[in-house]
Amino acid sequence: MSHQMLILLSEEGAEAERVAELTGYLREELLELDVDDVSPVPGPEPPPGARVADPAAIGGLLVGLSGSVGALIQVLHAIREWRGRFRDSRPSLRLTLDDDVLEISEASAEQVSEAFDLFVRRHSTVEA
Repeated sequence: MSHQMLILLSEEGAEAERVAELTGYLREELLELDVDDVSPVPGPEPPPGARVADPAAIGGLLVGLSGSVGALIQVLHAIREWRGRFRDSRPSLRLTLDDDVLEISEASAEQVSEAFDLFVRRHSTVEA
């Protein structure tokens, strides 16, 4: 059985172009993993004449995970490493898998690791 994880990325005060750039970098890294797919979240068409798209769609990715917990672990590890490379600011993340939501914003590397470990344990129990 496969699952889709929704990743919503944002950065306080960032322009849409910056969020799109960060999302693109994360997508490139996730595509290197053993995942089914990583695609941008399709957003609604902007109204005629509008120049700005939906910010949630700009920072959104759908990650197709195989039924294995190993794929989830790989994705979370990659996200943790990617986020850890930021020095001045850290993007906020909202991860949704099934009905489970994990939000990460102002958290230390240790707090992120603990939250990700708990997230994996919750999904390991469901699949066992």
